[in-house]
Amino acid sequence: MTCHIKTEKTLGAVLDEAHVGSIKGAFGTIHHHDTGPRRDWKHRLRTLLAIIGPGLIVMVGDNDAGAFGTYTQAGQNYGTALLWTLLPLVPVLYVNQEMVLRLGAVTGVGHARLIFERFGRFWGAFSVIDLFLLNALTIVTEFIGIALGLDYLGVPRALGVALSAAAIMGAVGTGDFRRFERFALALVAGSLVLAPIFVMVHPPMGEIARDFVIPSMPDGKLSDIMLLIIAIVGTTVAPWQLFFQQSYVIDKRITPRFIRYERADLWFGIVLVVAGAVAMMAFAAAAFEGTAGFGDFSDAGGVAKGLEAHSGHLTGVLFAIALIDASLIGAAAVSLSTAYAIGDVFSIRHSLHRKIGDAKGFYAIYAGLIVVSAALVLTPGAPLGLLTNAVQTLAGVLLPSATVFLLLLCNDKAVLGPWVNARGMNLFTGAVIAGLVILSVILTASVLFPDQTGETVILSILGGGAALGLVAAFVSGAFRRGPATKRPEAAIRDVWRMPALSQLPPAQLSLSSRVWMGALRLYLVVAGGMVLFRIIALAVGS
Repeated sequence: MTCHIKTEKTLGAVLDEAHVGSIKGAFGTIHHHDTGPRRDWKHRLRTLLAIIGPGLIVMVGDNDAGAFGTYTQAGQNYGTALLWTLLPLVPVLYVNQEMVLRLGAVTGVGHARLIFERFGRFWGAFSVIDLFLLNALTIVTEFIGIALGLDYLGVPRALGVALSAAAIMGAVGTGDFRRFERFALALVAGSLVLAPIFVMVHPPMGEIARDFVIPSMPDGKLSDIMLLIIAIVGTTVAPWQLFFQQSYVIDKRITPRFIRYERADLWFGIVLVVAGAVAMMAFAAAAFEGTAGFGDFSDAGGVAKGLEAHSGHLTGVLFAIALIDASLIGAAAVSLSTAYAIGDVFSIRHSLHRKIGDAKGFYAIYAGLIVVSAALVLTPGAPLGLLTNAVQTLAGVLLPSATVFLLLLCNDKAVLGPWVNARGMNLFTGAVIAGLVILSVILTASVLFPDQTGETVILSILGGGAALGLVAAFVSGAFRRGPATKRPEAAIRDVWRMPALSQLPPAQLSLSSRVWMGALRLYLVVAGGMVLFRIIALAVGS
């Protein structure tokens, strides 16, 4: 499907000339500089089909191997009692990912590079090192998921992991953006395998509907429940998603004119990711209810066996296939987010439109992460369980910083111009950051001082954090109404692009922003360092 109307000059910062040109999506093409109006539903549908992809891939990619383990653990250990945690994550997902898609379409510059340019070398280096470390560990968990699925299906682990790694690298290294997107969207379609599993297990719909909208806490140790809730938040709202979607939108050559279509694509992805999470919690709860395995989660492989015992061998096979499919798309997306970020920061060619010989560094980073992760999973005695826990722990500790920079960038008029955040979005995102910081503190305390972090400590952190958050909001004037501003006309917004990085004025940070960033830096250095030291100590001890 092709849309072609008329042309106009493209403005903005371009770090790789391959990021400029026609949009070549999995289901259609929009020719370069197409600015014509979409006058009827057929034309709008063709445009949507050409744009669709980034939102679906980033969201379904988030339901990866780690998510399979986290959601089924919640179902196996606590039934459907924690389904309600998914509902408030819907607006969080949309707001976070909408901001990065807006940044990508308007600026044409990746997330890591913008942090470097607007906040300095410390935060820029921190964001890249943070992303590289977390992503490397996350890719290992993807191959752990592939190995677990292969083990259940009776496929030799070494052969299956090697073929999976080759497929992931082969799909990316063709030099054809459209070909990769079709591969990724085929994996997105594969995630729908969860639907027949849900039907075959047949969990109670009334109970699911109630627990999805009515919050409750299951019986059990509060610290264990809180850590699982934090894991649910961390696996649903992951830092790599921000870097991936912004860069992928840029690589797909989506401009401000098509932001509304990309928002629709994002909503499709959110619906799929939440539906998949609900399905996994629900059928795991139903499969293990009343059995000796209830409350005794081991890993996703154990869930496949439990599904087989409850609903037959086919159910277990479908779950193993869904796990492998999710791990494949997760490994591809997470590796790409790293390669994009490093290419952006070091100004090397970084586009799926380029052949391997034309972007050697970009593809070398991508392939290196895949090969090392696959090899580590196949290494006898590697502490795979510890690595999986390390991903969740570090992601929980470091997640608030990613959202802080996202909020600051989306209020930078030099960067986004008429596309800066509205007041309501700022208030909501500020509340999200406060919540993430509180959960991060609980997680850090639980990892460093597991014996001392009991119910009283957790409730104190929750209450004290909420009170401090409200005080900080009042002191910073978050609830004061600023002067009314008229929203620019769509015709202006649709053609506005960020100027070249060299033409941007210095970032203007308020005193309160500098204070909070200094406090955040201190917390991340201390807490992140202590948690990392704890993880290394456990690895050495084991």
